[in-house]
Parts: sequence; structure tokens; C-alpha cells
Amino acid sequence: MIIYYKRNFFKGKTKLDKVFDFTILRELRKKEGLNIADVSERSGVSSAVISKLERNGQQAAALETICRLARAFSLQTSELLSLAESRAAQKTSETSHKSGGFKFREVQYENVKCLYASAPAGALVSRPEAHKEDFELCWVLEGKLLFSLPREKHKLSSGDAIQFDALQDHQYQALEDTKLIILHIKKNKRF
Repeated sequence: MIIYYKRNFFKGKTKLDKVFDFTILRELRKKEGLNIADVSERSGVSSAVISKLERNGQQAAALETICRLARAFSLQTSELLSLAESRAAQKTSETSHKSGGFKFREVQYENVKCLYASAPAGALVSRPEAHKEDFELCWVLEGKLLFSLPREKHKLSSGDAIQFDALQDHQYQALEDTKLIILHIKKNKRF
């Protein structure tokens, strides 16, 4: 298998866009204090091929080459491809909802959801069923919050944060007018 560039068509013209940017190899190499010859020795890939990939002078790479280079940096092949994948920024717009007296503004992407929440004193919310495949991080910006898990409770004040597995039943209760940020971060699935 060979990793190629993709073609985009617009306004009747063809534009060649790079799908992968292997200049990341240079960054990985320098971070580990290696030269091209060291990487070549570790991977079994010629110095010339590594150099061309680092400069993006080579327009295609065999999957076996990418696998060998990934192993040279103690990475999975998919991790190296992910690092090398050329990505455009992804824009989204916020949505909002209310639950248990909390007002939420949120943005969501495939791997993370970010919520900005505000609540008056006494507001209580519990929604563990909404994100069982996530880790959750809560950061109190203003006010005080009582955070509860089945066997523990934590009082969080402005500047405090807590992280936990969102699979657990949990509750947020505003002890005074409160503003907070909540992140739902997808768990890595490796089977």
C-alpha cells in the first residue's frame, strides 16, 4: 500500500493538496536527539528516503516505510500518520441547553465537548448517561460547587478543578452562583 496525496476539484481546476506532511519526522528526530543516520539504522529505511520525507520532497510513501519509521520512534503506525496528517481547522458553532437550573453553552468535536456553564445557588444537575465513553474535567471559574460521586464528595471553589471517569454517576450542585468549564474527553479505544 502506498500513501498518496489527494486531489481537490474546484471551479473546474485541479489542485493537488498534501494529505500527509512528513516534516513531523524531523521534529520527532530532533526531539529524541537523533540524526537521519540514527533513524535509518533504527528503522531500516534509507537516509535518502527519510531526508526526502522530512523535506516533503517525496510525494508517496509505502505503508511498510511508515510502519518502520513509526517503530523507530516507539509509535503505532496510526499515531505517526495522525501526526503527519495535514488538517484544516474545523469550525463549529455553539449550542445551548438548560438542565437542573444550569445553563450550558457548548461546542463539540469528535473527540471533545467543551461546556461553559453558569448556575444560581441551589441548582443541581446530574447527566452521567450522556457521556459514558468520556473522561470529564470540571474547572470552577467563579463561585462554589459541590461535586458528588457515589462514594465521595468534593467542595470546589474558584480555581479548583477535578477529573474523573464520566462512567460514574455524578452530580454538580451550585453552593453559590457559579461559573464553570466542563470538558468531556473521549476515551481512547484500543482493542
